[in-house]
Amino acid sequence: MKRTARLCRDALRSSVVVASVAVPALAAEGEVAGAFDIGDGRRMYLECRGTGSPTVLVVPGGKASAEDWTQGAPVFADVAAFTRVCAYDRPGTPLADGSPSRSDPAPMPTSAAASVADLRALVVAAKVATPFVIVGHSYGGLVVRLYAMTWPGDVAGMVLVDALSEFLRVAETPDEWRWQKIILDGDMTESLKIYPELERADADESFDQLLAAPPLRPMPLVVLSADHPWGPLVPGFIADGLLGPDTPPDVGYVTDRAQKVAQADLAALVPAARHVTKTDSGHNIHKNNPQLVTDAIRDVVDAVRSGRTALGP
Repeated sequence: MKRTARLCRDALRSSVVVASVAVPALAAEGEVAGAFDIGDGRRMYLECRGTGSPTVLVVPGGKASAEDWTQGAPVFADVAAFTRVCAYDRPGTPLADGSPSRSDPAPMPTSAAASVADLRALVVAAKVATPFVIVGHSYGGLVVRLYAMTWPGDVAGMVLVDALSEFLRVAETPDEWRWQKIILDGDMTESLKIYPELERADADESFDQLLAAPPLRPMPLVVLSADHPWGPLVPGFIADGLLGPDTPPDVGYVTDRAQKVAQADLAALVPAARHVTKTDSGHNIHKNNPQLVTDAIRDVVDAVRSGRTALGP
């Protein structure tokens, strides 16, 4: 939360000029780094590298721009060595230097359905080659699943990187979920004063949208789950003021328990999904263990190239 406030504060002292990119099929070839018109007077930033099919489309986590993958981890460059890979900025996702999002603002709070609508508009505007392999981290996991359920012809395979899911709410009592939501949202009072357009998503609304969507069709799927426990860290966060003093000290252990159930439920969504639980990582697996993420993406890409609808043994 302190980092978010700092980034937003820096954003007041900086500005970003996003280059307009012509609409031809640029996302299918050559390096791409610029904004595409998605309609309604808004543009969204997309970055692509590499060549080959299927394209891998990365959906970063909450409040995270494409930089979280293009500069914050080697996965993006490593995937670009064997196929086409793209990542984008959702509205309200600040850059590492504190600059505001390279995508135009949108109403907040957002939801998974709104994020899917934006992504679909970007895919069409940028002519991203379909079907692609889609990769989602954290909140991005909600987006990629709902995208695949809404536009099944666009998605041939999926990798979920410690993804948020509606199964987390199911695995907790109403009181536990109340505290979970407070922690998921974080205290953004100061951050919003500095950067009012900062991304914030309504978890309950998003979960309900996933529950109302058609089932995920069979496809090669890898679920990567963090295995570093969060429970022991919470008392320190409370002491440092990162969490409120009234936060239950065991809330981290509740999260660890519920997330273990939720991740297993994700891996049960399609036949023969691979669930990797030994990741030697916290939530940001693409940074803590990037080779594991790259290997998972490669396995799904290879399965799609061979025409398989499941990873198999």
